Amino acid sequence: MEIRLIKTFQTIVKLGNFQRAAEALQYSQPTITIQIKKLEEELGMKLFERGKTITLTSAGRLFHERADMLLREYDELNSSLADFIQGDAGVVRVGASEPSASNRLPGILSAYTQKKPKVQIKVKVGTTKELMQMVIDDEIDLALCNQPEPHIELEFHGLMKEQFSLLLPAQHPFAERAEIRMKDLRNEKFLFTPGTCSFRIRIEEMITKKIGKLRHNSIEVASISALKYYVQAQLGIALSPVVAISPPLPGTIIKQVIDLAEGPELGILIKRNSTTLSQINKELIADIKQALTPDPEW
Repeated sequence: MEIRLIKTFQTIVKLGNFQRAAEALQYSQPTITIQIKKLEEELGMKLFERGKTITLTSAGRLFHERADMLLREYDELNSSLADFIQGDAGVVRVGASEPSASNRLPGILSAYTQKKPKVQIKVKVGTTKELMQMVIDDEIDLALCNQPEPHIELEFHGLMKEQFSLLLPAQHPFAERAEIRMKDLRNEKFLFTPGTCSFRIRIEEMITKKIGKLRHNSIEVASISALKYYVQAQLGIALSPVVAISPPLPGTIIKQVIDLAEGPELGILIKRNSTTLSQINKELIADIKQALTPDPEW
């Protein structure tokens, strides 16, 4: 069913006859008559009783009531499509790993939504491995995460290296120390994230290289964002991305470790050679790059 036929029908009803409708729509009267005949044939019912004046049939009255809704939805669809093409509307499906999901992405999205108030945003939080699969399965359009294992379907654009610091209880003997090195932490009880976490892997590499075997059993905490609360409870110390522990909670203190290496690379993960990224996705990627890198070119 053509929208123009519905518009012609509604114009006839509004203006009361075929001639006035033809003038308003800039058609000839025979064209208007042909359009209504075609519409009635498509619907399989008569819409007008023709005589000296035209009146609606019962079917015509029903169609008239519903046609306004159809035309409004059509206009709204056209407007939404225009906004989408211009990069002003649509749906962004973004994934993020912690701590970026809690400590970086909200601020970026806040600024983005002020520029793009019509855009609907869906955020999924997961590990880098989980986000990889979500991108492959087309559950999300892009992910802000640490560098994953190479995959033929994916491409990773690095933005920055995570920076690690040491989080201590405020009453810890090292809290007043001016200089701390990795070897000084040999006798400490560490709080770690799970063994598959990229931060845990990098930290254990540093511990193995600088300290060797730890003298105390560690405590494993599933969430990088929760580590600071366990340090606050004086259950141990933690080497953590700075963004996950800043600002420090009351009762905790952040200290630099002189020979602490950089953490894993953080970046944007998308499908390789993706041609399906919408304008709104591209603009969000640009905002993420601008927020996290001094030179956003890649």
